Amino acid sequence: MPEWLSVVPPIVAIAVAVWKREVILALCSGIWLSEWLMVCRDLNEKTAAAWEWLLSPGTAVVQALERAVAVFEGGNTRVLLFCLLVGGLIELMRVSGGVKGFVASLSRRGLGKTPRQAGILTMMVGVLVWMETSMSCLAAGMVGMPLFDRFKLSRERLAFILDSTCAPISVIILFNGWGGYVLGLISEDSYQIASPVNVLVGSIGFNFYALLILGLVAFTVISGRTFGPLRRAEAELAVREESAEAVADRLGQDEIAVGKTRYMLLPLAIMVVLMIVFLIQTGSGSRSVLWSVSIALVVTVVYMVRDGAFSYPRALELGYQGMGKLLPLVLLMLLAFTIGKSCRELGTGVFVAGWIGTTLPAVAIAPLLFLAGALMSFTTGTSWGTFAILIPVGMPLAATFGLPHSLFLAAILGGGVFGDHCSPISDTTLVASLAAGCDLLDHVRTQLPYALVAGGGALILYTLAGLVLQAG
Repeated sequence: MPEWLSVVPPIVAIAVAVWKREVILALCSGIWLSEWLMVCRDLNEKTAAAWEWLLSPGTAVVQALERAVAVFEGGNTRVLLFCLLVGGLIELMRVSGGVKGFVASLSRRGLGKTPRQAGILTMMVGVLVWMETSMSCLAAGMVGMPLFDRFKLSRERLAFILDSTCAPISVIILFNGWGGYVLGLISEDSYQIASPVNVLVGSIGFNFYALLILGLVAFTVISGRTFGPLRRAEAELAVREESAEAVADRLGQDEIAVGKTRYMLLPLAIMVVLMIVFLIQTGSGSRSVLWSVSIALVVTVVYMVRDGAFSYPRALELGYQGMGKLLPLVLLMLLAFTIGKSCRELGTGVFVAGWIGTTLPAVAIAPLLFLAGALMSFTTGTSWGTFAILIPVGMPLAATFGLPHSLFLAAILGGGVFGDHCSPISDTTLVASLAAGCDLLDHVRTQLPYALVAGGGALILYTLAGLVLQAG
């Protein structure tokens, strides 16, 4: 079989994702095609009968299912369980009113007395509630909306602060589902990564887009200056949009009472501290996140039941409910692991690395990975699906060219978040506009110039980083 055929499955996956905007369908298509090519390769080597060729598409389906089953090895299974358990923990924190209590405690401390303080407080909440992007947007929106209304600041500005804080901070502070997901994707022996945890942590400094867009948010809230469509939206602010109460009702937040702040802080403290302790002891990221969230979940359930927040059956019900909300994510991760293994078996990464090595300079790879991630995320509306498709392609290139895995990983992560910020079909963009009570297209239109500035800066920095690291 010609080696160039090994790149067809990921290309098909990308094409289907762009065409149908369905990442699960795209991943399934890529997995099946990869397995079918391997079946055809094996049949060709043994001079198979005609009936075996006719059955090859069905054989590929069976082989793909077996490949998915084989994914459930130690590290991958731990990451999948972590995502389910953290969903239950998040639901308990949310329904108990812990997030609302935390937000209320910040307001009681006298923050938010000026327009600048209103912006800083909103951004600060988005940073502090880093563990889940949607929760971060909703919590920061609940704080910021009444303050922005009080000082007659536009909802477009609020949506920009929410969207450009909550997703980027999730790839900077990696003690969350993002970190567990990416850690699982890069924890493969074939990538020749001695310490996936070190690579993940090292990507923070190279994640130029996330750092630049957070810098633009900080500049906006501190200086009060805006540009482009956002400045025009501020100038044209005349008709007040729906009230904070109406948005809370539409988002399903009104029925949740303000609870005790410790209902949110206690689980987070346990999870973060134990994660660090277990990481030092075991050196395994997947074990650390699973053990820490498991203990945090058990302690949280016991504490909330004893404190009277929930009955034990109700706590279990909420835990299952939270896990159910993350089942689509778990399916996406399972397919991501599967296509990664399938493409590695087919030799996609090796061929791409060899081809790029003869056609492109090493300094161009990180910028190209960033652009590819941005295009995929923009057209599909999901950064996580982008990571699933590009990481199996990008990671083998680092070993080939002798550049840090962290640089290429950061380019993929930053490109995914950048595309998310520019896409009107992104779930984070939608949640940010809802949480701010802002029209979705108005939010995308006013945020786009900021995202493009940060994206352009990131491209330049990735090129410079490649030059410096290659020279070193």
